[in-house]
Amino acid sequence: MVKDEIIRESIADGSFYPGDPDILRGQINKFLDSTESSDMENIKAIVCPHAGYIYSGQVAAYSYRQIAGKKFDSIFIIAPSHSEYFNFISLYNGNAYRTPLGLVYIDKERAKILADKSSVIELSTYGHNDEHSLEVQLPFLQVLFEDIKIVPIVIGQQNSQNIKELGNAVGNLFKNENILIVASTDLSHYHPYDIAVTLDKKVEELVNNFDPEKLMLEFLRNNAEMCGGGPVISAMIASKIMGANSSKILNYKNSGDITGDRSAVVGYLSAAFYKK
Repeated sequence: MVKDEIIRESIADGSFYPGDPDILRGQINKFLDSTESSDMENIKAIVCPHAGYIYSGQVAAYSYRQIAGKKFDSIFIIAPSHSEYFNFISLYNGNAYRTPLGLVYIDKERAKILADKSSVIELSTYGHNDEHSLEVQLPFLQVLFEDIKIVPIVIGQQNSQNIKELGNAVGNLFKNENILIVASTDLSHYHPYDIAVTLDKKVEELVNNFDPEKLMLEFLRNNAEMCGGGPVISAMIASKIMGANSSKILNYKNSGDITGDRSAVVGYLSAAFYKK
């Protein structure tokens, strides 16, 4: 580590995932070993949940399993903000994120290119300081890749302008580059099990149809319950520009499937956007 680097320290270790690096790596490898590859090529984006690993880690592993062994020049992680409200899109302006597995360095060159593209995209710490939804994706990437740079993106207000601006900017700026997009979201929150499954199936259908305009319309009307709907739609828009023409649902579970408590559950989905 270079002196005076700005490091975003972990806020999720010991709560959302284990703080011990050996236990963490072992847990992730166990998740990955319990999934199967769908042999998809030309994956442009994946959708992953962001709850505690004991709840959603196995679902997330289905997405991450699809990119195992592949190579990317940069990974763009798009996440929602749970802890701060702001009306723009925030790209972390420090040098790295830290997890128990070490530092994940920021792709500052691509981050600056992206921030320069739009007035609603800024280099900032807003949405990064106390946000878990982006951080929990990092240990999976660290297990899969020895050395990877990331562009950490948190969407503040998930309105149509921000969603479209981000998706179009990422897609058009980097369509000829070897990048991957990770969209971080959970699905419905705290409904009884059967109601949650019904609500989440609607989201599954919308995601599987690979129609960002329809998905955005339903999300903004509150008919598609996703805390990270904006990230998913932005990723879908960018993926289409980058050549993706298909979506695949990889796995779905909710917290009731894990704990057995079906009174008030949270839904989790993994999916991939790719070019057939």
